[in-house]
Amino acid sequence: MSGRVTVLTGGVGGAKLVLGLLQVCAPKNITAIVNTGDDFQHLGLSISPDIDTLLYTLSGKANKAQGWGREGETWTFMEALKSLAGEDWFLLGDGDMALHVLRTSMRASGLPLSGVTAHFAASWGLGLNMLPMSDDPVATHVMTDQGELPFQRYFVEQRCAPAVRAIRFAGAEAARPAPGVFDAIRDPETRAIVIAPSNPWLSIDPILAVPGIREALAAASAPVIAVSPIVGGQAVKGPTAKLMGELGLAISNEVIANQYAGIVNGLIVDERDGAEGLAIPHAVTDTLMKTLGDRVRVARAALDLAARLA
Repeated sequence: MSGRVTVLTGGVGGAKLVLGLLQVCAPKNITAIVNTGDDFQHLGLSISPDIDTLLYTLSGKANKAQGWGREGETWTFMEALKSLAGEDWFLLGDGDMALHVLRTSMRASGLPLSGVTAHFAASWGLGLNMLPMSDDPVATHVMTDQGELPFQRYFVEQRCAPAVRAIRFAGAEAARPAPGVFDAIRDPETRAIVIAPSNPWLSIDPILAVPGIREALAAASAPVIAVSPIVGGQAVKGPTAKLMGELGLAISNEVIANQYAGIVNGLIVDERDGAEGLAIPHAVTDTLMKTLGDRVRVARAALDLAARLA
């Protein structure tokens, strides 16, 4: 299909949609703007979980069972770390360490995160344009019934168990969009902007918190289409449904549409939920993405709705 496509994405669910888009669009015409609110420093290493999930998924290196990490990973480093009583709550596989060590080294030499990410994508021949939302640090912090937690402490160490009261994005007000982000949104050749079915509050809101991005989406000439993360009244993966309940929100597509009010023109919803009560233009399909064919189906549904609304 001709024309450029821009997609805002987090980790596992978003990576599946981007892989689907790569089957129906020329890679050079796709730009993925990736959440970096999950990024953190651990054991002196610069770690970018959502960027790495996208890299692994698109290169065919992802662990197929869990959707993150590398297939065939080994754990010699972690075993040695544990023997020294090091922090072992965040798993670092031997192959995974190559990305973290090289990213840390390249950034220490002065290369911004966008440059490192482009280098990794090119090294694995991915073809698309992968952009962090910002080269500046933005850190998602979760206010819980157990106090304020940095995202990875909440998500990985605590396994999302604490009840969420609020979320903030430290550093967002001073951040600037990474080079190319505005171009991808404003490009007159862009025919669709797609918001992946990533967690709206934990994966997409950090992107929207970077000054200027929300406004650019609201003013975009291309239709902005969101894919709802709700399937059969629940979230497929991660804490989306639990989080919505703790924030006092109904688990519904109407709430997802309201969350993106002012920036989206259409919503893709799952056939198990239907679209009753939705005031926003929408399309209904099976949004569960288990196979490559599923991912292509959802990608096509988003692009078809964008074409209808253009």
